[in-house]
Amino acid sequence: QVQLVESGGGLVQAGGSLRLSCTASGRIFRFNAMGWYRQAPGKQRDLVASITSGGSTNYADSVKGRFTISRDNAKNTVYLQMNSLKPEDTAVYYCNAQALNTYWGRGTQVTVSS
Repeated sequence: QVQLVESGGGLVQAGGSLRLSCTASGRIFRFNAMGWYRQAPGKQRDLVASITSGGSTNYADSVKGRFTISRDNAKNTVYLQMNSLKPEDTAVYYCNAQALNTYWGRGTQVTVSS
C-alpha cells in the first residue's frame, strides 16, 4: 500500500507564492513519474506539472514560467513551487505518482484572492 500526503496549501493574495510538498510512504517502489494535478469547482482534474525519475519536466501552458516542479528521489518527495499566483490558480491540488499502478493523494486546497 502506498500513501501520498500533500502539504503546503493555503490562502494567498494574487502575486504571492506557495510551495506544495508531497511525500510517499508505504511499500514504495521506483516511481516513473510524479506530478501535480488540480481541480477547480465544476471543472475536470487537469495536469499542472510532472517530472520523471530522470528529471524531465512537463508543464501546463497556463503555469509555464510561474511554477516549478522538482523531486527528491531519496525522500520520495515531489515539490511544486508556485510563484506569481493568480485567482484562476485556485483549486484543489492533487499529488500523483506512477509506478506499476497510479497513486493519488487526497488533495490540498490552494486559494488565491484578488
